Order: sequence, then C-alpha cells, then structure tokens
Amino acid sequence: MAAEPVNVNEFEELARLALPKMYYDYYRGGAEDQRTLKENMEAFQRITIRPRVLIDVSRIDLSTTVLGYKISAPIMIAPTAMHKLAHPEGEVATARAAAAHNTIMVLSYMSTCTIEEVASSCNAVRFFQIYMYKRRDITANLVQRAERCGYKAIVLTVDTPRLGRREADIKNKMIAPQLKNFEASYQLKFHLCHRKHAIFIQYVELLQDDGSNLEAFAKDTFDASLSWKDIGWLRSITNLPVLIKGVVTHEDAIKAIEVGVDGIVVSNHGARQLDYAPATISVLEEVVDAVKGKVPVLFDGGIRRGTDVFKALALGAQAVLIGRPAVYGLAAKGEYGVKTVIEMLKNELELTMALSGCPALKDISRNHVRTQHERRHSML
Repeated sequence: MAAEPVNVNEFEELARLALPKMYYDYYRGGAEDQRTLKENMEAFQRITIRPRVLIDVSRIDLSTTVLGYKISAPIMIAPTAMHKLAHPEGEVATARAAAAHNTIMVLSYMSTCTIEEVASSCNAVRFFQIYMYKRRDITANLVQRAERCGYKAIVLTVDTPRLGRREADIKNKMIAPQLKNFEASYQLKFHLCHRKHAIFIQYVELLQDDGSNLEAFAKDTFDASLSWKDIGWLRSITNLPVLIKGVVTHEDAIKAIEVGVDGIVVSNHGARQLDYAPATISVLEEVVDAVKGKVPVLFDGGIRRGTDVFKALALGAQAVLIGRPAVYGLAAKGEYGVKTVIEMLKNELELTMALSGCPALKDISRNHVRTQHERRHSML
C-alpha cells in the first residue's frame, strides 16, 4: 500500500500512475522545449525568505478578500480544462473541494461539466474564465450564462491569439472529449493529431459538420485580432467585474489599468503558450509596481509549496491560483485529493508565516524576501 503524500509535489506521481499517459502528458506538458515550464518552479528557488524573530505568532490569520469576497486563505483554483479526464466527477468535485475550504474556483470555459452543473453543485463564490471568440455571440452567451448562475467575475485569458505548440499532445495524438458548455448550440470536438508535424484541431458545429485545421480553428473561434479596445465591449455585456489573465509586463499592466479592468492575473498560461517567456514570479513585482494598488493583482504559475505562496504575497500578489496541483489531486484522489492539496498549501503557508514573524497576511512585506538580483547586488 502506497504511503499517503506528505506534500503537494507527491500528488504528481500519484496522478501519473492513475492517468492514461495521454492525459497525464496533457496536464503536465508545456510549450516546445518546456524551458518556461521548468523556470516557473525553479525561479522560486532563487528567492530566499528573510524571517523576523521575537514576534507573537501564537495566532496566524490566513484570511483575505478578493474583489470584496472573503476567502479562508490566499489560495484559489486556477482555470484548467477538462477535469473529467482526471476524474469522473470532473469540475464538480473540484468546485466542492474549493467550497469546503471557502476559497474561489475559476471555472474554465473548457470545463467538462457545464456552467450550470458547477453552479448547482455547492454554495460558493466562483469566477468564470473565457476567451474572446470571433463570433462574439458565443462569448456573450457564455458570459451571460455565468452571470445568471451567480458567478461573481469574468476572467478573460488574453495570451492566446493562437495555441502554443505542445509537442507531447502531437506525439500522443491527443483526443479530448466534447466541451459541455457548448452542447446546447454547438457540438465541439477537439482532435489533436500528428500530421505533417503540425497540430490539427477538428471543430464541428451542430449544423455544419466540416472539420478544420489549426489555422482555421483559430480563425473561426479565438479572435486573433483581439486588442485593448475589445475590453470595452466585454465590459458592456456584463455587470460583473472583468479581470484579464496573461499579463507579464509592466507595459501591459499599465494598459490594463487604462482600459478599466477590475483585476490582473500575472500568468504565462502555465508555460503552455510561449516558451522562453519569463517565469511569472520573476515578473510579478514589475506588474505590481505598474498597477500601484489600483486593482488586485493575482498570481498564477509554479506554486507547489506554502513558501511559494509566501514569496508571491511578499512580492505583491493579493492571492495565488493553483492549476496543475489541483488537477493532480483530483486525478489521484478525487474531491478528497483536491481538498488535501489546498489544505497542505494552507498549512505550509501558516507555518512559513509563523517562522517568518508574520501573524497576518498584512504583515508579509517586501522586506521578507530577497531575490537573486538583490543577493548579487549586496555582494558587490
């Protein structure tokens, strides 16, 4: 009998053993050489913690608020696709786990459970993630359904004018299930196959059963012409706050504030889009500095330990989002696995705060961490 995991990293191996290779590779993989995928985690290792001592840490408060909604800890569930590939209960199990910990789940538009199924599964605050489609009626329909079902914010992913090259999926001839959120008006099927060393994606509409390759798929669905002016259109069709996910530079952070977004998620799409993009923890501070506290800045990418959460908070994030760890927990042990992953990170964060002299999140400051650049500078 295998020993129970004692940290989040150990869930990845359990997920590998539980999943077909095709699905494990899909969840784990990044773009091209996967340099950014490695760097997302390795960059945390180059940041050290500067603990303070002789501070009363007999009580530790992890609670915070995001867009005015109180959560038990600054750890949210990132939008990740197709949870039923990991477990039969899919996103419903993930949603229940997030609700049990009183935190926010961001449901992916590529969910294998519908917006409505997840909304009715448990009472909790949750956000909904979308892409901007060339057919704006698709985007509008999804946004309006989410709003009717009580989702509290829209998270627009902005780093995907085209899909990144994920070579493991090409080799495995990845086949994904239908996307439940489109069944009412569309029949969507994705078939990734290796043909002339390219990815082809088959997009099948209910009344127009003709497949298309990647170029046509991107042209017909994701809007490659998406620009800053389109944020205004999205804001015009909903009363919900709009956050954008995929910002990694101070220039784009400033533009985001100018067009009136309600929040920013610093993210490189889990290293699945542009390889050799920077690790998100390495650019978090420049985005925070550009925003100047005008909107919340959330962080996504590479979180595996409570110390990682602490470092992101010290560099200015209001909360972090976890993607792969939640999916690994789901694959290994279903809803219980996701709950355990969140609990492990919360417990590690609490211990880190106690050992660093921070009884509450507000006590975590920039002075509590030192980056590699600062260490080099101090040695000169």
